[in-house]
Amino acid sequence: MEQYPLYLDLGTYFRRLFPYKVQKISLNAGFTCPNRDGTKGWGGCTYCNNQTFNPDYCRTEKSVTQQLEEGKAFFSRKYPDMKYLAYFQAYTNTYGETEALIRKYEEALAVPDVVGLVIGTRPDCMPDSLLDCLEELNRRTFLMVEYGIESANDETLRRINRGHSFSVTVEAVERTAGRGIRTGGHVILGLPGEGRDELIRQACLLSRLPLTTLKLHQLQLIRGTRMAHEYESEPASFRLYTADEYIDLVIDYVERLRPDLVLERFVSQSPKELLIAPDWGLKNYEFTERVKRRMAERGAWQGRLAEL
Repeated sequence: MEQYPLYLDLGTYFRRLFPYKVQKISLNAGFTCPNRDGTKGWGGCTYCNNQTFNPDYCRTEKSVTQQLEEGKAFFSRKYPDMKYLAYFQAYTNTYGETEALIRKYEEALAVPDVVGLVIGTRPDCMPDSLLDCLEELNRRTFLMVEYGIESANDETLRRINRGHSFSVTVEAVERTAGRGIRTGGHVILGLPGEGRDELIRQACLLSRLPLTTLKLHQLQLIRGTRMAHEYESEPASFRLYTADEYIDLVIDYVERLRPDLVLERFVSQSPKELLIAPDWGLKNYEFTERVKRRMAERGAWQGRLAEL
């Protein structure tokens, strides 16, 4: 019989916080990014195609309220008593005038059965003036700010046109968590030039940050991105993992993470019509079950090799 949890998952975390089921509803509130509009650069991150994670109801011509209501209608068919978190996901959702941002957040919170916010953004787009407002918002509702970290290696960040250094990430995470706000992170495993040793180093670095949650996902080559063109011209510079190889990499990574860090996911699933590689033919829950089985086989668990 299992004597310890293999890892701390998001469902367990939410059950500790909420007396009901909660579901995130993704929103596209019409924002852009500073490395798309010329402030930091043009063209965005080389891997990015926002179509890969926007459901059909996420359309900028629809208001935040309409997107949430359509999302609720989708999920409530199965769970009529579900509550919801408004997930400002597409692009950089703290990039704009503070008053306009707060209006959108408040509009989401005014929708019935919405019990909190998750705000996805970049580490270089969190001014203190907005943090002041978010700190106040955090006192009256569930709030999480989720930063796209992607890599802890500055050379990689330059290569993928990220537009900021890892030190900017560290500073943003520490400032946000220092306000008492739950702080999430997102990383991509398998970016060009990053092998196992580099990723193990990354896990150790991230484990020291005051993150509440962490999302991992595999590098995916998506049609229409600059990285897809790079892969076509120089495929030898990319390391695309098989599912089994990636599972073992994830476990190596998770064992270096402190045990109280909530692991939201291990993989991402892009639409097949956009995905070039790798195509494992596995749904997210199927992949997660394989990770759990492999962890049990290896005698592995989150934090086993963490530098506490």
